[in-house]
Amino acid sequence: MNLSIRWKVTLATLFALACGFAMAGFLAERSLERQELAQSHRNLDVRTEMVAHELRPWLRAHAPRFTDPAFQVLVRELGAKALARITLIAPDGLVLADSAVASEHLPGVENHRTRPEVEQALAQGDGSDLRASQTTGERTLYHAILLTEQDGSPSIVLRLGLPIVTLEEELSQLRRHLVLAFGSAFLVAVGLSILLARSLTKPLSDMAAAARRLADGDAAARIQITSRDEAGLLGETLNRMADELRAKIEEVSEDRSQLLAMLTSMVEGVMVLDYRGRVLQVNPALERMFNVTRAEARGRKFSDVFGHPQLALLVSTVLSTRVGQEDEILLSPSSRCLHIEASVAGGEQENEACAVLVFHDITELRRLEKIRKDFVANVSHELRTPLTSIKGYVEALLDGGKDDPDTSAKFLDIILKQSDRLNLILEDLLQLSKIESGQVLLRREPLQIEMIVERTMAMMRPLAGKKGHRLVENIPSGLPLVNGDEERLGQVLSNLLDNAIKYTPEGGSITVAARHVAPGGSPAGGKSESLEISVADTGIGIPESDRPRVFERFYRVDKARSREMGGTGLGLAIVRHIVEGHGGQVWVEGNRPCGSRFVVRLPVQPSDQAAGHPSLVPTK
Repeated sequence: MNLSIRWKVTLATLFALACGFAMAGFLAERSLERQELAQSHRNLDVRTEMVAHELRPWLRAHAPRFTDPAFQVLVRELGAKALARITLIAPDGLVLADSAVASEHLPGVENHRTRPEVEQALAQGDGSDLRASQTTGERTLYHAILLTEQDGSPSIVLRLGLPIVTLEEELSQLRRHLVLAFGSAFLVAVGLSILLARSLTKPLSDMAAAARRLADGDAAARIQITSRDEAGLLGETLNRMADELRAKIEEVSEDRSQLLAMLTSMVEGVMVLDYRGRVLQVNPALERMFNVTRAEARGRKFSDVFGHPQLALLVSTVLSTRVGQEDEILLSPSSRCLHIEASVAGGEQENEACAVLVFHDITELRRLEKIRKDFVANVSHELRTPLTSIKGYVEALLDGGKDDPDTSAKFLDIILKQSDRLNLILEDLLQLSKIESGQVLLRREPLQIEMIVERTMAMMRPLAGKKGHRLVENIPSGLPLVNGDEERLGQVLSNLLDNAIKYTPEGGSITVAARHVAPGGSPAGGKSESLEISVADTGIGIPESDRPRVFERFYRVDKARSREMGGTGLGLAIVRHIVEGHGGQVWVEGNRPCGSRFVVRLPVQPSDQAAGHPSLVPTK
């Protein structure tokens, strides 16, 4: 049975009071009984001496004739005077006279030799006892003495019995008074106990109610302090604890929000595991890397969610050795390269972080490293080729070729061409480096694309004429203006025309066209107007697989043929950077039935900026 603290305190108090009252009544009764018995003993001793004094003359004057009726009458008279029962007992226990028993009934009275007071009197001359009389049935106090005469008469035991009816009545009356007094006091104590328990437990009830409100989420719940005793101090302490708890909860909530914000905004994938390898937490970046959701991953075994064997080996090693590890894995079929840093958090319990894995997507980094390595290798190769030629012909000249004028002139002409090629490579590298680093500033001014096309084609016609190419210009009138750098856009067009002339067989056709593109017509789905410029040829063309890479530095579809044509492999990379610096796009398509078609799209100048002044912006 569940009782409130109030009733527990009340019942405990009442039980203690009841026990105290009972003990007090018992002790009071015992004390009164002892006092009454002591008084009765003294009275009985006096009465015994008085009776003995009355009997001694008769016993000395007459021969002991206890059956004499006069003796029996004397005993009854003395018993009436002494207000006690008088019994004369022979040493062998035979009752000689009894004031409470008629003479004719004396032979039927049992032997008193074994009575405690008789035994004491025979042994010590004096004895007493308190018990219920077997003759009268009343509770009686007995006192016995041994009457011995010096003339040789036989000894007789004189015993007086005093019924303690008065004592029983007084004890009974005392019990009634105690019950009445203690009952009244108990009723008063019940009321006081309830009031006391209420005063003690009400603050606790208020604290319990406030605690329930706090548990239900009411952070503003507080305990009303009405006293400065221990309960008041406890309430004040709980209020202070509630304030600190609310502050801690707010701090934890803020930290959790910040942590979730960091995990959500991180580009690195994060995964937290417990000591058994179960997934506790993943962030959105990791979900995108492995194409899984948080609901699918959390709470499940790591190996059941991520089936990558190399990653599984790394996780098992970290969990078993409790030592941080690093590794790189390659995901298929996406071919994404991930760098993993696994650290140990040290959790040993359920739902505690044991290992934290951070996944860095280094796909682009590895691609750039490969490009860098290819660039270094290509630059080395491209520079080594003319340098090797120059060195070889110089050695040939030194070995005697200089003595033959025709041979010397031929070799020097080759050395000059290789030097020009080497100088061209270095110039293109320097220009590309400046463009990529933003050191080249692009002018932004309104331009008519027709003028740039006409000037560039006029410059390239002699070169095209040497190979018998036909240059076709398809530029409609009324095209919108573009906002750009005239010199750099001319460089873009001249590089595209130069490549078309180089890689188109003799007698081919090269067409330069331009058109206005409405919003949404670009490959990227742009929302603004643009101007499209295309250079199409009927040359050898570019395979479909090589088209995405032709704008990379030193990338060639046919390396031998490109070197034979004198190209540096950097022209299209320069074109791409200049076009993107203008906010445009460039790509290559197939030109049916043969050849290639390079397309440049540039944003059209807004109408409200048509009368603006030129400005300079970095290419980066």
